[in-house]
Amino acid sequence: MYVVKSPLPDADLKTVAEALQGALVDLIDLALVAKQVHWNVVGPRFRSVHLQLDEVVDTARMHSDTVAERASALGVSPDGRAATVAAGSGVKAVAEGWVKDGDAVGTLVDALGAVITRMRERVAATETADPVSQDMFIQITADLEKHHWMFQAANG
Repeated sequence: MYVVKSPLPDADLKTVAEALQGALVDLIDLALVAKQVHWNVVGPRFRSVHLQLDEVVDTARMHSDTVAERASALGVSPDGRAATVAAGSGVKAVAEGWVKDGDAVGTLVDALGAVITRMRERVAATETADPVSQDMFIQITADLEKHHWMFQAANG
């Protein structure tokens, strides 16, 4: 079997691999949570919240693919299986059923906040180990912080 070899030293690769896998899990779960809320949101602000949730889903899915491909490029096999996501995500589970628009916004503020906190830890952890991955984490964090701001502003 052919295995991709990383140009990074083993210690740095371990740090980066953990950061990439953690980011992958968080981004996949963020997309799933946002989509679950998207399907179940109700209330007077339904349409605007519904559309805003899809923007988060698109961002999370795009970045999860980027993270997984970065891991692969470094010789790290990405793991996005449901059980792995459920076991490792920093995003709290959402309740089943309908979600009032204000509660939906609050759920996304919390979910984004959790992922941003962990993403900033990854920015710090990869600074020396792999500035290329760090740069990717910085961009992801910036995009998530924009969504976080917009959801906070929507809740006044």
